[in-house]
Amino acid sequence: MFPHLKYSALALSLLCSRQQGADAFTTAAQRPNVLSATTSTSLAVEGFDPSAAVKERPTTDDAAVIDTNLTAEEAKQALIDLIPRMTGNEEEYRAVESYVNLLEEKYSPVQTIDFLNLAMAGEWQLLFSTNLTGKPNRKLRLRELVQKIEADGFGGSLTNSAQWDYSENDESTFDSTGSFNIKCSYKINQGARMVIDLDRHELRPANGSGVPSDVPAMVALLNRAIPKEMFDPNDHAMDTTYLDADLRIARLTGSKHEGVRNIFFRKGQLEIKPV
Repeated sequence: MFPHLKYSALALSLLCSRQQGADAFTTAAQRPNVLSATTSTSLAVEGFDPSAAVKERPTTDDAAVIDTNLTAEEAKQALIDLIPRMTGNEEEYRAVESYVNLLEEKYSPVQTIDFLNLAMAGEWQLLFSTNLTGKPNRKLRLRELVQKIEADGFGGSLTNSAQWDYSENDESTFDSTGSFNIKCSYKINQGARMVIDLDRHELRPANGSGVPSDVPAMVALLNRAIPKEMFDPNDHAMDTTYLDADLRIARLTGSKHEGVRNIFFRKGQLEIKPV
């Protein structure tokens, strides 16, 4: 643990600036010009009973990256310590991949829908996405990106909320602030898989804030800064591959974002500052 380091990145700095983040959890053929790890295939069982669907999950030869004898709690703490201090090099992304794979391997899925809903419900702050393709723009700052889940049996609502500051010019003074909400509904099928449908987008300036003069241009910057699977959740589903009281790992499946991982921490458990 690094006591002098505030969890300032949420990897929001990475969220807007690290192209390499999109490369984690992909095959060597998909990762040009970077070092790649040897991959193999393991089976992960998901669902609430022994007849639940079985899916293939890529695993990585982690020996050169982390200690594979770590307990789940030790791997979780190492992952939380690593993400805020990442600088974008390949070794760090391989370490994140390795910690996630280890946690997924050790995870025992929740066995009932009621316990799953109890564990998932609430607000989750995004720490890291392997689908970070945006580039930084001085006009826009994301202060927070939160996913709120409201469960109701085998369905519910899911809202991705970004807190933003916007400047009308390229200087460091922000003229307006507010929230951008991506409201969705979901259904659970195939065990614990969440099939998500986008309902609408909402742009809400804060009380007393100015309104951007070019709203479409500002929304376009948000689209570039927010992971694509969160900005437009249509045409994919989400599997919960690790879940405890304060950490959640989601794996995306579908034609557009297959294999992408999002790492969330329960809101309020880490101190996060904008960068």
